[in-house]
Amino acid sequence: MDKLFQILPPVPDVLEPRPHRCRTCAVVGNSVNLKGSHYGPLIDFHDIVIRMNRGRTTGYEADVGTKTTHHVFYPESATSLANTTHLLFFPFKISDFLWLLNKLDPDREDSAVNSKRIANKDLVMILNPAFMRYVHDAWLGQRGYYPSTGFLTFALSLLICDEVNVFGFGADSDGNWNHYYEQHKYKDLKTGAHPGTFEYQTIEKLHKRQMIEFFKGW
Repeated sequence: MDKLFQILPPVPDVLEPRPHRCRTCAVVGNSVNLKGSHYGPLIDFHDIVIRMNRGRTTGYEADVGTKTTHHVFYPESATSLANTTHLLFFPFKISDFLWLLNKLDPDREDSAVNSKRIANKDLVMILNPAFMRYVHDAWLGQRGYYPSTGFLTFALSLLICDEVNVFGFGADSDGNWNHYYEQHKYKDLKTGAHPGTFEYQTIEKLHKRQMIEFFKGW
């Protein structure tokens, strides 16, 4: 842990909040309901665009846009990021920190295996795992084993953005939780260990209360 935080900036290069800095944020999930949505220009219009896991833009620009300011993932869902993209790293076990250290520290003996740069180390921010516990307890009532990456990202965005618009969450019209860039091999998996239906309903409730905008695609 000490070695990792010697590599990363101790304090992120983030501007302090001010009244005139009203930021609009697009939280872009990977749901198949983005296909054919033509949300791309609308998503790119936001000040901050947050994507997650293996979400990609190449080949899907019309529906998901091209802009990415922040990208969220954990080791099992990692993808290489552009040099200007902030990595929001969501660790929940010690091996996650070791994985990130291997990716960012060229002096480690085992880094040769992981030589491909995953992100700009000066733009890496790490979510405190205590926030995951908070979302699981306070937002989800301990439903499921742990929150999904998408819902954690959504909850975090409410703390850092003035206006939050949500895209690409939920199942398709047949109840399948496929991604816009791939289909799940196992249809019965649904949302796995995550309480996906409850998370979706929570986002819908906030939309109905006009606290966020939820763009469903279909």
